[in-house]
Amino acid sequence: MRTAVLADVAPATPRTRLLRLALTGGPFTCRAGQAVFAGLSGADTRAPYSIASPPALARSGALELLVPADGSFGQEGLDPATVVGATLDIDGPLGRFGVPDEAADAPLLLVAGGTGISPLRSVILDRLGTAGRPAATLVYSVRTPDEFAFADEFRALAADGRLSLHTTVTRDEVTAGGPTRMGRVGAALLRAVLPGPDAVCLVCGPSGFVRTVTATLADLGVPPGRIVVER
Repeated sequence: MRTAVLADVAPATPRTRLLRLALTGGPFTCRAGQAVFAGLSGADTRAPYSIASPPALARSGALELLVPADGSFGQEGLDPATVVGATLDIDGPLGRFGVPDEAADAPLLLVAGGTGISPLRSVILDRLGTAGRPAATLVYSVRTPDEFAFADEFRALAADGRLSLHTTVTRDEVTAGGPTRMGRVGAALLRAVLPGPDAVCLVCGPSGFVRTVTATLADLGVPPGRIVVER
């Protein structure tokens, strides 16, 4: 177990907060896409949170976590209303989600639903830190336009040609002709943005979203071995 100090709490969306943790004990080694268990120091309960920052930041002794603003995730887990300076307990890293080693240079299609963007942001930033690899393609779906976390960051990367970005909103209307589509992630969209037959597809979000997107990718001919889901 490691300890960390809550260094900053910033609003990410009306329903989420981005926490920056300063880790004690030196560098922290993880892979893009992994998670940690986190909770207030000494509490009986810790909850799992995907790491939203790249491994390079962890090696410098910091982590970023995207968590619900109401503190409901994990119930008695980490409360994002905690005062800056509080001490947290951290277990991990854990999980196998991320880009397989053998696909490190393959084109990437990342499909996120809601807060499933957290580990995919880590994957995007990690890839951008390695020269010579193709830009990732991100399909990001939320219910309402204000639920896009890291929206400005992703739009800036897209404007620079460093990320192919496709956003969808499932409940609210969006401006006609704008960059965001209306509706759920379906076969037409995935077929249009799939970056080649050798692409590796990472899918993260609510369980129903993950099942639907995974089945759609399979119907489009993506081999099961090239579809990675967060479990």
